[in-house]
Amino acid sequence: MHRAILIAGLLLALSLTGCGTLDRLKSVGEAPRLSAIADPTAQPGYRPVYMPMPEAVVASYQPNSLFSNQARGFFKDQRAHRIGDILTVSVAIADKANISNTTNRTRTSTGEAGLGGALGSLFGMAVPGVEPSIETSSGIGDNGAGGVNRSESVETQVAAVVTQVLPNGNLVIEGRQEVRVNFEVRDLIVAGIVRPEDIHADNTIPSSKIAEARISYGGRGQITDVQQPRYGAQIMDAILPF
Repeated sequence: MHRAILIAGLLLALSLTGCGTLDRLKSVGEAPRLSAIADPTAQPGYRPVYMPMPEAVVASYQPNSLFSNQARGFFKDQRAHRIGDILTVSVAIADKANISNTTNRTRTSTGEAGLGGALGSLFGMAVPGVEPSIETSSGIGDNGAGGVNRSESVETQVAAVVTQVLPNGNLVIEGRQEVRVNFEVRDLIVAGIVRPEDIHADNTIPSSKIAEARISYGGRGQITDVQQPRYGAQIMDAILPF
């Protein structure tokens, strides 16, 4: 009887936690697997980027000239400019915020009325059982304090692939880098829109020049699992009102 209850409890726990727990149980004692190299445009959730575009400019040539008005150099430009080209993104993020806020609100009111004397003067007689005066007072106080002290710093490089060329010549890039050390995998994802003019001569571009930048730096593995609260704690934190 007790064995059947234990098995039922284990099955219920596995059904509540979902397939993620089963996958983790299957990979016990093994290093996290790296993702397969795939076309970014074929990944689930990928959507082409559409931005407001200026009018198209037709290439033209000056008299007695071999170069069009769209040429960016005398010799062939080796910087990324077509779909499938690769460029290096220098990620440098140094973010620091220190915010402090304190509020203090207080309100006090006091009232006093001679109810007995007022009634006596109205009826020309003393009113038995009525106190000669009434005093009221009330007060409200509210104190609050909050603060934010945050510091982040990320500095690395990742190669990105040009996945789309917009009509105005801007490039949509996306790159992902996975590094596994022992039983921990570090993921770095970079995506956004860049101007060809901002790409340096060595085919690199700083992350500060990426428009609509999406930069993600995280990890997965044994260390990350230990740092995360358990499923039960996450569920209770989501449903408890206090």
